[in-house]
Amino acid sequence: MIDPQEPAPTAAYGPPEVMRPARLPVRSGPGRLLVLAAVFVCAACGLVYELELVALASYLTGDSVTQSSVVLSVMVFAMGLGALLAKRLRCRAAVGFGAIEAGLALVGGCSAMALYACFAWFGQSRSVLVGFSLVIGVLIGAEVPLLMTLIQRVRQQDAGGAVADLFAADYVGALVGGLAFPFLLLPVLGQLTGALATGTVNAVAGGALVLWLFRRDLTQRARRRLLAVNALVLVLLGVAVLLVTPFERAARHAVYGSAARVVVQTGVQEVVMTGGAAREAGAGHGRKGSGGPLALYLDGRLEVSADNEDRYHRALVHPALAGGPHGRVVVLGGGDGLAVREVLRHRAVRSVTVVELDPGVSDLARTDPGLSVLNRHALDDPRVRIVTADAFDWLRAASARCGRRCRGPYDVIVSDLPDPRMTAGTKLYSQEFYGLVARLLAPGGRLAVHAAPPEARPRVFWTVEATLRSAGLATVPYEAPGRRGGESARPVRGGGSGRAAPGVGYWGFILAGHRARDLDPAPASRLPSAVRATLPGGVRALSGARIDGLPPSTLMHPRYG
Repeated sequence: MIDPQEPAPTAAYGPPEVMRPARLPVRSGPGRLLVLAAVFVCAACGLVYELELVALASYLTGDSVTQSSVVLSVMVFAMGLGALLAKRLRCRAAVGFGAIEAGLALVGGCSAMALYACFAWFGQSRSVLVGFSLVIGVLIGAEVPLLMTLIQRVRQQDAGGAVADLFAADYVGALVGGLAFPFLLLPVLGQLTGALATGTVNAVAGGALVLWLFRRDLTQRARRRLLAVNALVLVLLGVAVLLVTPFERAARHAVYGSAARVVVQTGVQEVVMTGGAAREAGAGHGRKGSGGPLALYLDGRLEVSADNEDRYHRALVHPALAGGPHGRVVVLGGGDGLAVREVLRHRAVRSVTVVELDPGVSDLARTDPGLSVLNRHALDDPRVRIVTADAFDWLRAASARCGRRCRGPYDVIVSDLPDPRMTAGTKLYSQEFYGLVARLLAPGGRLAVHAAPPEARPRVFWTVEATLRSAGLATVPYEAPGRRGGESARPVRGGGSGRAAPGVGYWGFILAGHRARDLDPAPASRLPSAVRATLPGGVRALSGARIDGLPPSTLMHPRYG
């Protein structure tokens, strides 16, 4: 006769000290709620650390897809590693959890400051990003097994119910942290102070849970050590908060080479301007005491340098305007007013619509003494209208208003937009984007596009050209000599201007229209002398350099890398 099998115990197997009921200062119900509240807070803080790393890395290097992939993949891997390592701490879950939260608060809170410091003083941050993602991921991964042990010690329940409660609190906390970062922490406190404040909340929540709720499980020695460690972490985070302003000032000095004259954090990006402080004519090119030639940085990338911006904007604007009708002009981007300045040199221009995403840039172009002198107060001209909108969204709305049989209300469209290699800018160089542009371009109208440097990144340049042709537009590629903008600012050791190094190369442009005959070269008499001297050679240089067979870039399949 076979004896019936004994029923399995409902409690999970584990060492006796792991499963021993905790001696709490409150009943098990409120105690369990306090543990779940700690789970909620820790999950919110953990997601904020993750978003801080992604946001700052994207700002420093520009490729948000790559940075997000690196942070997420490394952190998820590290969380699994942390969960395995936490198995050794289950026998002393309260002490282990308190130590982990103190370490996570310090590392996560200081991560943004450390990442920015490495970029400012050493010129790179990728390895530091990976390191912080790994450490923070290990610490976050170790939280769940220990919290699972603690909540079971508060009140024993089946494993499925405990896991459901734990992850419900974890996911809701992640939701709150994910929403708090862009809508509260970033706009109110900024990246550095926001990370430090998150670390402070993390340390307080973890320390309070262990040192109060589970204090009877701690030896006197462990209690004193945890209290000292948490106090030290809070002091360090507090000191770091006090040092944020001088730290940012020193970091900007390291990046830009001299004290930044204007620093504005708009809702879109960080805008920094150096040099060009004199008020009289020529201020943009720098005078004694003005801090050197004016330089405008957007999210750490040199976008405008008074040393060479005139060559760039002449080459972009004048071939399109001088070769045909140009009464109605649209400038996509160009909130700095420099492309508009060149447009207004043509007397036949009746209206200019500037579509700029960041109102902070256009406001600065109007009010800053150096930049407004450099653009000759172009944005104050009565013919100029500024629209604050995303260029793609504006084109789509304008195309819808125009209707299916629209012949195109604009004679010239100038695309002075971010580099196509930037993730946020890929849709502005897509087949769909140029299809919308073609609908708004009048018969005989012209489109001028700033593309990638044809020598440094030929595949990107010719992909832009192939994308234009796929939208039904004829093209004439050309290049102009000059320093490339859009590079990340890099530290300059031993002083110096701090601007991106003046690399030898060419800007790449593409002139496009509905028909090839609309793109005949403009009469030389209508072009500025500088453009007249370089345009024919710029066209000839690229006439035989096309890379055939490149597919167009689309919204669903961007081709720029």
